[in-house]
Amino acid sequence: MLTGTTELALRALIYLGLAAPAEPISPKRLADTLNCSPTYLGKTLGLLVKADILRSVRGARGGVVLARDPRTISLLAVTEACQGALIGDYCLSTAGRGLLAPCRFHQVMEDVHRQLVQTLSACSLADLLACPAPKLTRNGDANACRMKLDGVEGSGAVNTRPRRA
Repeated sequence: MLTGTTELALRALIYLGLAAPAEPISPKRLADTLNCSPTYLGKTLGLLVKADILRSVRGARGGVVLARDPRTISLLAVTEACQGALIGDYCLSTAGRGLLAPCRFHQVMEDVHRQLVQTLSACSLADLLACPAPKLTRNGDANACRMKLDGVEGSGAVNTRPRRA
């Protein structure tokens, strides 16, 4: 469903949203934090800049910052910035081309497409920032969530294990 590029973009956006940096964060620092290839991250950040989700700042203290309020950045916008428009080219859209009824497979795929677009449109970056990582039970494993960011306030899971004396 979501490509690795889209997941990396979301992790970078969550980091930037949680860190709320006063100054731009360099792609190298962001790549180190996210434990990913600086080249791959640079290309991903470029897609987000082009989509006006991030703003790029040049210079010695340059880097990236959110270009808009997280409430205005939908998951659909991030997904389409990274993967292209989510289009469903199904026989449903061929009305007037001599089809009496679309096939069942394409009816189902049209429903999946519509629900995916609706769900991604309804969720914003601000929604992800409100709960960026799973809350853990006693035996939970924070490493099971790929969106977890070490060292960022609010991104770690809540650990309910009692402290040892």
